[in-house]
Amino acid sequence: MRIRELLATEGLGAVTLLTGEDHLDRRVTGVYVTDLPDPGRYLAGGELVLTGMMWRRDPGDSLRFVEILARAGVGALAAGRAWLGHVPDDLVQACRERDLPLLDVPEEVSFRTLGDVVETRLGGADAVDLRGALGRHRRIVAAVAEGADLHELCALIAGELGMTGAVISAVGTVVAGGLDAETAALLAREYLAATRLPHLVRTPGGPFTLFAVDRAHRAAGWALVCGADLLDRADTGYELAACAALERSRREEGRRVERRLAEQLIGAASSGTADTAELAARLRTCGIDPAEPYAVVTATVQRPGATDGPDPAVLGGRVIEEMLERRVVAAAGADGAVALVPLRTLGTDEIVHLQHSELVHVQERNRVQMQVQRSVRALSDLLTERVATLQAGLPASRVSVGVSAVLTGPGAIRGGAEEAGHARRLAEARGGGVVTSDEIYTHALLLATVPDDVRRSFANRILAPLFVYDRRHQSELVRTLGTFLDSAGSWNICAERLHVHVNTVRYRIRRVEELTGRDLSSMADRVDLFLALRAS
Repeated sequence: MRIRELLATEGLGAVTLLTGEDHLDRRVTGVYVTDLPDPGRYLAGGELVLTGMMWRRDPGDSLRFVEILARAGVGALAAGRAWLGHVPDDLVQACRERDLPLLDVPEEVSFRTLGDVVETRLGGADAVDLRGALGRHRRIVAAVAEGADLHELCALIAGELGMTGAVISAVGTVVAGGLDAETAALLAREYLAATRLPHLVRTPGGPFTLFAVDRAHRAAGWALVCGADLLDRADTGYELAACAALERSRREEGRRVERRLAEQLIGAASSGTADTAELAARLRTCGIDPAEPYAVVTATVQRPGATDGPDPAVLGGRVIEEMLERRVVAAAGADGAVALVPLRTLGTDEIVHLQHSELVHVQERNRVQMQVQRSVRALSDLLTERVATLQAGLPASRVSVGVSAVLTGPGAIRGGAEEAGHARRLAEARGGGVVTSDEIYTHALLLATVPDDVRRSFANRILAPLFVYDRRHQSELVRTLGTFLDSAGSWNICAERLHVHVNTVRYRIRRVEELTGRDLSSMADRVDLFLALRAS
């Protein structure tokens, strides 16, 4: 079908030609609908490409898009106005430079109508398939262009395409859609470990195909889950992923403002220059009542030995947000990302009232305090579970998280951030994971601040004779020493734990003393041996 005939078709009078006046006799051999930024691999040449222009983020995108179409040899480009409301000048100029006919499709003319015109020349089953595909695609694209959120997109995937649709994060949370938690966690691990996307996962519940939603680092990325094998129809998944990416981009625009507010709050608290009233006002701006309990969480995501890649603090902040299902925002600092996490186990008003009212019975106030303490433990457990998901899928990366104790009021932000930072650095020294403030007020923090070579030298100087003896004699002096110290020096308890006679324990401990030159009846020597075991 010639472009001239298309424009002359009844019912398409509102469609106008913006460029390509010299190519009115060019033939269109098919129709392809896309909003991918790079659809080149799916084009055979001669198509009328219909686009809602959702791939366009800035003017430079237009030339890149048109160059891809020109190289593929498409017949013409038709741009719909549903998303932007107009055809931008940069797209017109790009088509003119690449000598590609460009049609302006107003909102009142649907892609379905254009497809109907072309399909009459295709005939047969292909026409039916094309009509159905254009209708489904148009409804999905139009809904997203009109502001449909991810939940609505997933519902459209199920309704229009007859398959499960969901969006998951790399940490296993369900951003949108109807996946259960167990399946989401499984698919998140598959997404992280996949060497390329799309990636097909076969489960007892059926096949799922995973597509990347964005170009973010995979640790903070989202995946589109389609409940079918789409490897042979990957263009459908790419289109849907592009729609999901658009919605994520919308959300990110709002979160940029929230992150700036969080950075200003953390900066003011850390500098010590802001008074309590100013910090309280900034705290409210970030959505936290100054009287409600909260915890500070800090995180970094590092790749040991890597010389490039995303900033560990920025990536750590995005991971915190995903792990907490985007209920908080994280401020990226020089020493890691920092987020304030409200511990709303009850409603905020009830917590504040019960904590500060003089009329409340002491037992009731204690009950609330216990509930809040349970909340911070639950927070730690949740973070531990989701860090484990990331580490399993990205073994080359090190995810380190620190969690403060329960805090209240703006004056506690600075100390809470320092406390969480110490905990995170202890997690980094351990090779990643989650560390709470409970662990940093022990010898573990002191050991974590000692350089690795000093720790190794200290442990080797004290324990080397025991390791050598155990290797030569297949004995268990090191294990016996550790159990003896953990048993507070009790011969009987140590013997019970090792399942040996008490005289065996006495013999082994005497041998330990002889080899190390230490006296286990001395507290100072016990401390040295205990720390050497922990440092080894």
